[in-house]
Amino acid sequence: MSKQHVKKIEKIFEHPVATNVDTNKLMSALEHFGCGVEHSKTNKIKISFDGRDIVLGFHHSGSLSKDEVLKLRHFLEEIGLTPDRIHNF
Repeated sequence: MSKQHVKKIEKIFEHPVATNVDTNKLMSALEHFGCGVEHSKTNKIKISFDGRDIVLGFHHSGSLSKDEVLKLRHFLEEIGLTPDRIHNF
């Protein structure tokens, strides 16, 4: 398991909420942990895991807004991909 992948997931759970999340590196980390990732031409990313989906919008700069980070955080909690459980994947 790559430490960089772990760090990207941990960044989603930081307080205060991180808004400088590089979406390309984050998506790579999510794929590493078994998530499906689809990019659209309209700055949307669909993340899938075990029959559950979430769609996030991102800025042209390649980062997520605070609201999108929180939305992703809740999704990751639902699927059990949290910093305290990440080593079991």
